[in-house]
Amino acid sequence: MPTLKTAREQKNLTQEELSEKSKISVRTIQRIEAGTEPKGHTLRALAQALEIDESLLQSPVIPPQDEDIHREPLKEAEAVNYTSAKMMNLSSLLFVVLPPLNILAPFLLMFILKQRNSLTKQIISLQMFWTAMAPIVFMLGIFLKLGRQFTLVLMIIIVLSNVVMILRNASEIDRKKKLYFKLKFSMI
Repeated sequence: MPTLKTAREQKNLTQEELSEKSKISVRTIQRIEAGTEPKGHTLRALAQALEIDESLLQSPVIPPQDEDIHREPLKEAEAVNYTSAKMMNLSSLLFVVLPPLNILAPFLLMFILKQRNSLTKQIISLQMFWTAMAPIVFMLGIFLKLGRQFTLVLMIIIVLSNVVMILRNASEIDRKKKLYFKLKFSMI
């Protein structure tokens, strides 16, 4: 897990340049590099300025060691192949008009490419959620009885919402290595 100093040096920034970019004082940056844990606004501002995830600037919580407590071995860090994740996300576009299949394509790719990490699970969960919500919205539109033109427009809006979501997430994976649209929970 990189510290603030290593993340800053990887971006070839001085403390003063990072201070200017993040609007955090140089003294605060010095304290954090000396071992103080960044929190709240400071954590968000520094992560955004360095274009990294906030969790990379936080220390892992290490439980106290007790000989009587059986501890599980620590999991290895999830290896995320962002190109594969983007490909999985974009594979949903192939079946955007056939909702159950828009889940199947990324699900199969997750196993074929051996990318069983939180990012890929979130991509599939998002498609599962959309697939569950699309028919509900469509049925509500039909029950309103606003005519065939409204129903057609509603179908187009439902499909376009998924296309926009997929494309926006693909661009966010490229730029920030995370999803723009995501759920606060995982369905798989």
